[in-house]
Amino acid sequence: MKIIFAHSFADIISVENLLEAWKEFLLGKKQKKDVHIFQMRLMDNIFQLHHELFNHTWKHGGYQAFKINDPKPRDIHKATVRDRLLHHAIYRKLYPFFAKTFIADSYSCQLNKGTHRAINKFRKFVNIVSKNNTQTCWILKCDIQKFFANINHKILLNILTEYIPDENILRLLEDVIKSFETKPGVGLSLGNLTSQLFVNIYLNEFDQFVKHKLKAKYYLRYCDDFVIFSEDKAWLEKQTSLIAELLKESLGLGLHPNKVSIETLASGVDFLGMNNFSHHKILRTKTKNRMFTKLNEKHTQLQNRTISKEKFDQSLQSYLGILRHCKGHKIEKILQEY
Repeated sequence: MKIIFAHSFADIISVENLLEAWKEFLLGKKQKKDVHIFQMRLMDNIFQLHHELFNHTWKHGGYQAFKINDPKPRDIHKATVRDRLLHHAIYRKLYPFFAKTFIADSYSCQLNKGTHRAINKFRKFVNIVSKNNTQTCWILKCDIQKFFANINHKILLNILTEYIPDENILRLLEDVIKSFETKPGVGLSLGNLTSQLFVNIYLNEFDQFVKHKLKAKYYLRYCDDFVIFSEDKAWLEKQTSLIAELLKESLGLGLHPNKVSIETLASGVDFLGMNNFSHHKILRTKTKNRMFTKLNEKHTQLQNRTISKEKFDQSLQSYLGILRHCKGHKIEKILQEY
C-alpha cells in the first residue's frame, strides 16, 4: 500500500511557503537582473502570485531557451522568476515526502547524495560481488536515451495521482508539467527544479521493478545512468531485454543503443566521469580535458581582469576537490602551477 501525501493545496500556495521558497530560490541569484526586478516589489509579487493560485487563475508563463555544454550540448529552458519561485514552493513540500519512497541507491538530485556518494557505492558493490577482487564481477551499464525529452506527461500524472489525493494539487502539478513539451504530451524542461523531482518519481517505478521484480540486489542509478553488478554474466544478459521491455511498455523510454554494455573492471568501467578499475579510479579523459579547457578559460579571464582572483581560486579548488576522489597526482601537480 502506497503512503499518501498529507499536505493540502493551501499548504503549498501559502504566503509563508512562498516566502520560504523565495529565500531558497534567491541563493546565488541576487545579481541576476530578472531576480532583482522581482525583488524590488517582492511582497506585492508574492501576494499577487498567492492570489492567482488561490483563485485558480494562475497560468504558467513561457520559457527562455539557451544552450550549454556540460559536458555535452544540452537545451535548457528557463521559466520566469515567478514561475521558478512557485517551482521551489512545490518542491519544498513534495520532496521530503517523495524522498521517502525512493530506493537507497538512487543518487541524483537528492539531499546528501550526489556523484561522489554514487561512485563510492559503485566501489562498495564491486568489492562485495567480487569478494574483494577474488572473483569476476560483471557490470551491466545502461543509459536511458534522451531522458528528460521523453518523459510522458500522462504516465507521470498517473503516478502522482497514486500518491496525491488533493485534486487542486494535481491540477497545479499538471499545469507545471504541461507548460513544456518536446512533442505533444511528452518532455520536461531541464531548467525546472520540479523536473528534477518529477524524473526521480517517474524512474522510481523502474527502480522498484529492478529491485523487487528482477531481484537485483546490487543496483544503483544516477539520473539516466544505471548499473547492475553480478558474478553471473548470463543472468545480466537476460535482464537487459526485460529492462528494455519494462522501460518501453510502462514508461515510454528506451535504452541508448550505443551505451549498453556488460564489462569487468579489467579494462576500466566508465561511470559518472570516472574510469573505474579493480584497485583505483581515474578521471575520464573527456572529463580531464574539459576541466583544463574551463580552467584555461578562467585563467585568461583572470589575466584580462574580467573575473576576480577569488573566483578563479574557487574554480581551482573545486577541481582539486574532484581529484581527491580519484588517482590524479600528476594532474594535481599541473593544477597547482596555476
